Amino acid sequence: MKLSDFDYELPPERIAREPAPVRDRARMLVYTRASGERAHREVRDLVQVLRAGDLLVLNDTRVLAARLGARRQSGGEVEFLFVEPCAPGASVWRALARPARRLRAGERLTLERGPFTLRLVARERDEQGGAGATWQVELEDGAGRVRDPLEVLAEVGHVPLPPYLARADRAEDVERYQTVYAARPGAVAAPTAGLHFTPELLAALEQRGVARTFVTLHVGPGTFQPVKSEDVQAHVMHAERYELRPEAVAAIERTRAAGGRVVAVGTTSVRVLESCVRADGTLAAGSGSTRLFLVPGARFRVVDALLTNFHLPRSTLLMLVSAFAGREEVLALYREAIAREYRFYSYGDALLIL
Repeated sequence: MKLSDFDYELPPERIAREPAPVRDRARMLVYTRASGERAHREVRDLVQVLRAGDLLVLNDTRVLAARLGARRQSGGEVEFLFVEPCAPGASVWRALARPARRLRAGERLTLERGPFTLRLVARERDEQGGAGATWQVELEDGAGRVRDPLEVLAEVGHVPLPPYLARADRAEDVERYQTVYAARPGAVAAPTAGLHFTPELLAALEQRGVARTFVTLHVGPGTFQPVKSEDVQAHVMHAERYELRPEAVAAIERTRAAGGRVVAVGTTSVRVLESCVRADGTLAAGSGSTRLFLVPGARFRVVDALLTNFHLPRSTLLMLVSAFAGREEVLALYREAIAREYRFYSYGDALLIL
C-alpha cells in the first residue's frame, strides 16, 4: 500500500471550523457493508438505526486545556503542549515546545496567564535518536512552589484545537471540544465521534435498549502527525495510553453472547478493543500503551460497527476506517459526502459503518 492510495481532494470550505449548533443534529452518512446501502440521516437518528441489544463503546477520556503560552527572559515567546506526566502522579510532565531550538535545561519561562513559571528540566530525544522538541517541564507558582500541572492547566490553559482549524480557541470550545461523558483527564485531542452525543440522545438510546460502556484512550498529539513514508507499512504509529476495565469486557461478552453488535464510537475506541484481543479471540482487561496500526487487510475481532468522523487525507485514521470498510468503498463514501456538502474533520459530521 502506498500513501497516495489514501489521498482525496477536499475543498477548503468543507472543513468545519465551528461545531454544529446542536451536537446530535450533525448529519450522519449511514453505510451498510453487507448490502452497500447508503442513507443520509442525523446523529439523533441513531435511536432508529441501532437495535435493542447493541452496545455502544465510548471513550471517556477528558481533553486537557493543554496549551500554555510562555515568555523567555529574552522576550521570545514559546508555546508548550502538555502531553503526559513522566510518571503517574508526577509533577514533571512531557511537553512539546515550539519553537524549541534555543531552549536550555534549567531555564525558567513566565506563563502568559497567571503568576506561574515553567522550568525546563531536561530535553528528551525523539524516537529517531535526534534532539526533539519534547521537554520535561515543571510548573511553579509565584512563591516558587511546585504546582500540580493539572491544576494549572485547568486554571490558565488553552483548549488544544487541531491545527487545521487555524483559529484561536474561544470560550465555547471549552465545552464543545469535550464529550458530555468525559471523565478521565489526559487527552490533548478530542475523541471526535463522541462530540455528537447529548445526554438526551444517550437516554433515548438506553430506552431503546442500546447499552453503553466506556473505555479510555488518551488521544496524543501524534493523532495529527502526518505519515511521511510512501510505504504505509513503514510508518511508526504514535503510542497512546489506554485502559480497558473489567466491566467493559463483561458488557462486550454479554452483548456478543446475546447476538448484539459492538458499536465502537470513534477510532480511539477501536484501537483499545482491538489492542486487547488475546490469541484465542477473547478480550483481556488491562491498561498500557498501544501502537496498534490498522490498515486494509487487518482483522477486526471485536468491533462490529463504527461511528466516526470524516478524517484527513493520508492519515492513519482514514487508513483505520479503510481497513474496516474497504479503501475504495470509504473513498467513494467520502466523495459522496463532499458532493452533498457534509462537514469534515473534528467539528464535522459523522459516518456510521454497519
